[in-house]
Amino acid sequence: MERQKTTLISTEQAERNWVVFNAEDRVVGRAACEIATLLRGKDKTTFTPHVDNGSFVVVINAAKVRFTGNKWHDKKYYHHSGYPGGMKEITAEKQLEKHPDQILRDAVWGMLPKNRLSKHLMRKLKIYPGAEHPHEAQMPKATRTGN
Repeated sequence: MERQKTTLISTEQAERNWVVFNAEDRVVGRAACEIATLLRGKDKTTFTPHVDNGSFVVVINAAKVRFTGNKWHDKKYYHHSGYPGGMKEITAEKQLEKHPDQILRDAVWGMLPKNRLSKHLMRKLKIYPGAEHPHEAQMPKATRTGN
C-alpha cells in the first residue's frame, strides 16, 4: 500500500495574496470567523498550523456590521487604564460610534489561536470603516463569501 506524504511548507515558501472582505450587513461573529480563516490560510491546500501562510485581509465597510438580538445595547467591551479601579466599559453601540474597526478586530482576535503566531496574523488585518482603502497597489481580490 502506497503511503501519502504530508508536505509542510516554511515561511519562505508561503504564498500570501491580498483579499478584500466587504463587511457591510454581515453578522460580526460570522464575518470574524471567515476573516480568521483567511488570515490563517485554512482556505489553502498548503495550510500548515505552525506557519503564517494566510492572506492579507482588507476589511471595508466595518462600520456597517450588525449584531443579532439586543447585542447593540447588552454587549459590553472592557478595557483597563492600568490604575486601581480603572476598569472601563462601553456598549457595542457606543463602540461603533467611537472605534468602528475595534468591534471586528476584537472578534477576529478571539477567533485566532492563543499563541505567538496570532500577533503576526493580526498585523495582516487592515480594517476600514468606509468603502475606501489605500491598498489598491497590492491589487487585492474580492472574496467570494464577503461580497
